[in-house]
Amino acid sequence: MTIQTIPFSNLISIDRTSAIPLFRQLANALLTLIRNGKIKPGHRLPSSREMAAMIKLNRTTVIAAYDELRSQGWLEVFGKKGIFISSQLPVINPKSFKPEKRFTPKGLSQSDFYRQINFDRPPYREIKPFHLLINDGYPDSRITPIDSLFNRYKALLSKADLHSPLMTGNVAGSLSLRRELADFLSKTRALNIETDNVLVSHGAQLAIYIAASMVLKAGSTVIVADMNYILADKLFEQLGARLVKVKVDENGIDVDAIEEICSRCLPDLLYIIPHHHHPTTVTLSAERRMKLVDIIRRYQLPVIEDDYDYDFHYNNSPILPLASADHNGYVLYVGSISKTLAPTIRLGYLVGDADFIRQASRLKQLMEIRGDVLFEESVAYLFTTGEFQRHLRRSVKLYRQRRDRFCELLKTSLGDLIQFTIPQGGMAVWIVFPQDYSISELSKRLYAKGVYLNDGSLYRYSDTINGIRVGFASLNDAEMEKFATALAQVK
Repeated sequence: MTIQTIPFSNLISIDRTSAIPLFRQLANALLTLIRNGKIKPGHRLPSSREMAAMIKLNRTTVIAAYDELRSQGWLEVFGKKGIFISSQLPVINPKSFKPEKRFTPKGLSQSDFYRQINFDRPPYREIKPFHLLINDGYPDSRITPIDSLFNRYKALLSKADLHSPLMTGNVAGSLSLRRELADFLSKTRALNIETDNVLVSHGAQLAIYIAASMVLKAGSTVIVADMNYILADKLFEQLGARLVKVKVDENGIDVDAIEEICSRCLPDLLYIIPHHHHPTTVTLSAERRMKLVDIIRRYQLPVIEDDYDYDFHYNNSPILPLASADHNGYVLYVGSISKTLAPTIRLGYLVGDADFIRQASRLKQLMEIRGDVLFEESVAYLFTTGEFQRHLRRSVKLYRQRRDRFCELLKTSLGDLIQFTIPQGGMAVWIVFPQDYSISELSKRLYAKGVYLNDGSLYRYSDTINGIRVGFASLNDAEMEKFATALAQVK
């Protein structure tokens, strides 16, 4: 082992005015020299007395710096021989999670032990602070009674005696929220249900996943609309199901086609969005609804009814859900609280037969032991006090006004370039462009104007469909004007 002879006085700089202790500055400087390779493993450092003289520090300061580095494994002390740079430096070399390219005798690569998720959203451009974000149909978080919600949460959090019964509650969700939802859904949707018929989930998407997982297995078939909520389609496929697609027109999904499929070979599930179909916003007609209920009963066809924004009707009274009819327990009803309050408030629900909900709750527990029970109790409080219902009435009135204004601005800014039908409800407009028009290029031009709009590729179900779903509910008047002005300039 050799003694280092490098000029430490030139390589180590000590700032006596710094708030960092002197011994820490020296230790950091030596550590930098080690990592840079200027002093190497196995080389001897000057004694504490020699180092102190070189860099003009108190010897006790040098001893403290050496002790610090020794405790971290950077230095070694060999009796009277002196202090040396450790032969095995404590440097962590990050290892990649990427598996090595090894192959088994069967010819499978190492990555074959996990499933491949066949879904890629279109790449998102960076959303800058000055950008106006145009979503595909979300509520306006700025009008949510968030103060009431979190005041209640804080009050519950301070009551330690509540924590034990709340944390050991039913995995199906907060008893208070399930009770309030059962009452609310019975009054607004004519669902003949009790608390045991309701499961609370972390968003409606999870409710769809739980319901589908209870019904489907590899090789199952699911009837869906040919233009459908893409995340539902991908979810069913990931569970191993095959999609059977049925046309959607201005009156909703083609019920005659559903019956024809059932008569040939009964599918395992029907997924349907009767109100404000995603993405087209159309509503299933009363005539088709009645016929579909009859098909469900005759063929004993399991159904997931996704009713994500039932409460937002503007022109007339809503048609009652399929789940409100006599369906012999075959309709599983999914709804969203997030769509009423705010996207970040991740709460949804699944309604079904009491035994089905018990079994579904066990499945839910495998994914999450329980939800945020205090938060669920806080949302239940909004129902109990009537604030949820008042917020809903205010929202419907406001979103109706925004829908009317938004559609006026679309006609003014894009004119004959587009086709759309003013939606009867919901929070978005389905806009169709000519086949040769590039929505992707429109998105790029809007981005340059400070407006963020998705590129439309998510809705490119086939070569004959060139449309985009554009939300209006979350935009105030000034934001709608900005969007319309930008559209007119770049169309």
